[in-house]
Amino acid sequence: MSRRAVILAGGKGTRLRPYTVVLPKPLMPIGEYPILEVIIRQLIAAGIDHITLAVNHQAEIIKAFFQNGERWGVRIDYSLEDEPLGTMGPLKLINDLPPNFLVMNGDVLTDLDFAAFHDFHVHHKNVFTISSKRRNHQIDYGVLDTDQAGVLTGFREKPGVEYEVSMGIYMVSREAVALIPTGRPYGFDNLMLDLLALKKPARVKSFDGYWLDIGRPDDYMKAIEEFESMKSKFIHD
Repeated sequence: MSRRAVILAGGKGTRLRPYTVVLPKPLMPIGEYPILEVIIRQLIAAGIDHITLAVNHQAEIIKAFFQNGERWGVRIDYSLEDEPLGTMGPLKLINDLPPNFLVMNGDVLTDLDFAAFHDFHVHHKNVFTISSKRRNHQIDYGVLDTDQAGVLTGFREKPGVEYEVSMGIYMVSREAVALIPTGRPYGFDNLMLDLLALKKPARVKSFDGYWLDIGRPDDYMKAIEEFESMKSKFIHD
């Protein structure tokens, strides 16, 4: 069965400046590989045989590196945004999408089982599926609890807050793509709110493995430190 993926690789990487002044964010190195090559190798191992890179910022550098994918034994083509269209807007530019396909950010380091995630979405006939991760954020301050009169009712020293976040990895149906407007920015947030309004909410599949968003400087530094010792989790040559 043919499987398709779209990788969103058009961001400017503003959070990683000054690194991304020279290199586009998807080509930032993790060990001996650019992060985008790690992702492409993982998708190939999951049975993806056609990958579209949605590009904008420094598109020619990305195209020069990956070309048509022959080096990796996969078909790679490109969708070019003339202007930024948000996270979901670029999908409207791609005319040959199958009924269900993977969409992900080009700056994610994870050991998610992409094949199982794909099959979960298809099996449940979801309109849209989000891979999620629980994270804990440590607040750097003592938190004061007060009543309406300003009287202290409680105190918590640097508490942690746990929340569930999108990993930037999705399975998408053509039904969801039909909701995306043409020619204007339209983000993940817009699509989620529109699906909720239509009473066709996305399905969330929680993941308890390894995940870092290397667009965040702290996560990028952590990825560099950990990749070599954990390489077999990500690269299966």
